[in-house]
Amino acid sequence: MKRTMILLASTAALTAPAGAETLSVVGSWSSLPLHNAYEAPYWTEAMPAAVPGMEVELTTHNQMNLGLGDVYPLLGQGVYDVAMTVADYAVADAPELEGLDVPLIALTADEARAMVEAAKPMVADIFRDRFNAEMLAIAPYPPQVVFCNAEIGGLDDMQGLKVRASGRMTAKLLEALGAEGVNVSFAEVPGALQNGVVDCAVTGAGSGYSAGWWEVSTHLLPLPLGGWDSVVTAMNLDKWNSLDAETQTALRASIAADFEDPAWASAQDALVNDIACLTGNGECPAGDARGMVLVEASDADFARAREILVTEVLPEWAERAGGDWAQRWNDSVGAVTGVSIE
Repeated sequence: MKRTMILLASTAALTAPAGAETLSVVGSWSSLPLHNAYEAPYWTEAMPAAVPGMEVELTTHNQMNLGLGDVYPLLGQGVYDVAMTVADYAVADAPELEGLDVPLIALTADEARAMVEAAKPMVADIFRDRFNAEMLAIAPYPPQVVFCNAEIGGLDDMQGLKVRASGRMTAKLLEALGAEGVNVSFAEVPGALQNGVVDCAVTGAGSGYSAGWWEVSTHLLPLPLGGWDSVVTAMNLDKWNSLDAETQTALRASIAADFEDPAWASAQDALVNDIACLTGNGECPAGDARGMVLVEASDADFARAREILVTEVLPEWAERAGGDWAQRWNDSVGAVTGVSIE
């Protein structure tokens, strides 16, 4: 880690124009579309053009071999200036953050963005208090769906199966449905599916396509059991406070218009295209279509999972988060989604 940061600092000193401020930025998974299509172009092109005098040195957390749970704590310590990764990776340090990405509440990109916008004030407080960081943006991975290397016809068939969840709330939901939650990192999932360590795994359809999960799984259940896997972009709070008000305003406007808006605008079509790429049902703009079996979730499947979410999973999260988080969630996310924690 120390050596990596020294190299970053040395490179910044050599390449930044005189008088320019250089931000060290750590992006999310380098192999996935969110980074390649939106993060990298924003930080290397759009942001420097929109914020005069600001330059960027960009890497990603997997290129730096960072532990996923370390990304935001290291940001708070000032090891780098800006970081972005999946919010669920940080819930061990901030259980209240689980309320950002709740399964089965948002079924479309518009619904997901409304949920995220309602949650932003809570997320901003969490990042300041827990990670000494200023929240700048929240972008989506597509809905987190289910890949299985087992023959399934619906949720009932997942009972007794070992399933890698995409977050703690999803794991609780799967366990309530009768599956066994297994903790496996994203990079280790293909081997785990191939070797029977897990029978199924949850991730975004596009992420699974890009990572080749279709090679080691046979059935795809496109029910969003893992929510939308929100990716939070945040800046070290001391760094943020060192910027003048004009720069802060320009950066906020730029990241909303040039990063968040485009990422959200493509999210719904991305899901449709990704399912087509995985199953061969439709045109695949990303490359070769694969032949996974598409398992259509029934209304009964959705109703059962939603009932478990509302009566078991959300109340359990509210108790674990403590404080007034349940009320804050009800007044924000709950108000726009029509779901309430009793």
